[in-house]
Amino acid sequence: MNSLQERKSVRLVLFLAVVYLLLGLGFAELARESSTNPAIWRRLAWLISAAAFAGHIGYEQFRLGNPGRTVATHVSMAAALGALGLAVAANVHELLGVASYRGRLAVALVAWPVLIAIPAFVVAMVASAVLKRCSS
Repeated sequence: MNSLQERKSVRLVLFLAVVYLLLGLGFAELARESSTNPAIWRRLAWLISAAAFAGHIGYEQFRLGNPGRTVATHVSMAAALGALGLAVAANVHELLGVASYRGRLAVALVAWPVLIAIPAFVVAMVASAVLKRCSS
């Protein structure tokens, strides 16, 4: 991978990490403020995140021409960084007195990114392999 592709990949990873963070925070707020069923907002956040995830795989695979392992690494890094951002936000809420789960939220700083990164990597590897097979 050349340096221009690397920069594009890193920017995309960071951009999508912020997108995942903002989706999580924004839809959590909508769910909290909603007079309807809050699960609808959570599902919508998951749906939009899944679309961003799939788009990231496609961009890495077809536009940048990255191999499957690289695609999976970049996609799972973006998801894990988004999860880390959400864990940090949860800890900040706890510090501000909004939540009271001190011990569990400290664990979330490690657990959430790991619990997101591993399945995201596997799904992205499989999707990349299927896309490669279908496009050849």
